[in-house]
Amino acid sequence: MLKIPGYEDGPLVQGTAYLDDPLFWPVHLGTCLRGENAQRAAFGADWDTAMELYRVLSSEREWPVFSVPLSSGHTIHVVYRNIEGDHGVDYLIHHPAWSAAETLAVDDGHFMGPGMAWPELLSTARQPAKEGVDDADARLLLLFPTLGDAQLPDDAAIPVATALAALTLIEETAEVAGMLLENQGQWSPAHWRMTDGVRINDGGHSYRNPGNAFALSGSRLSEISYALSVTG
Repeated sequence: MLKIPGYEDGPLVQGTAYLDDPLFWPVHLGTCLRGENAQRAAFGADWDTAMELYRVLSSEREWPVFSVPLSSGHTIHVVYRNIEGDHGVDYLIHHPAWSAAETLAVDDGHFMGPGMAWPELLSTARQPAKEGVDDADARLLLLFPTLGDAQLPDDAAIPVATALAALTLIEETAEVAGMLLENQGQWSPAHWRMTDGVRINDGGHSYRNPGNAFALSGSRLSEISYALSVTG
C-alpha cells in the first residue's frame, strides 16, 4: 500500500494503469467539462462505459494515486479520495525534507484552488521524469484541473488539443480544448502575479493567495513557486 506523509485517509494504490485507457481522461477532466455540449463532445457514445470507469475509480476499497515527479525533488500526488459521501480528487505536493505533504488544490463539491497558473502547468508537464507519470501530455491533462488563470496566452489551446489527440478518442480536440480552457477548474480564474520572486494569486479559495487565512506559509509558497517553474 502506498504512503504519502501526512495523508493517512485511505487505502492508496498505484493508478498509472488507468492512464492507458482513453476514457480515463474525459472522466478525470469531468468537472472542467460543464454543460451538455462539452460532455457530448468529450464522451460521445462512450458515456455509459465512462461512467462504469468512474465507478471503478471511485471505489472506497482502493484510492488511485498518480505521482508526478518534479526536477526540484518535489512530487505532485493526484489522489482519488474515495470517502463515502465525500468523493473528490486531492492534488498534493511533497518533498522528502517535509514532514507532510501540502495541498495545492481540491477538486470536489467543496473545491479549493486554483493551484497553478498556466506557465506552471506547462512547466510541470514538460519537466523530465524517470519514474511516476513521465509523459508530458499525460502530466498536462492530469494536472489540468488545478488550473485557474485569467490571463491565458492566445495559443493555450494548442498543447491541450495536442494532448487530447495523443491520449483520447475525442474527435474534435480543438473544440474540447477550448471548452476546457474556458471553464478551467471549479473556481473563478485567478489573477497571478510575482511578488519577491514568488508566484501568488487573488483567488478566494486558493492556498496560494497569502491574503486567505488558510494560505500556505510564506516559505512553502516560495518553494512551491520555484518547484512548479523549473524548466529542463
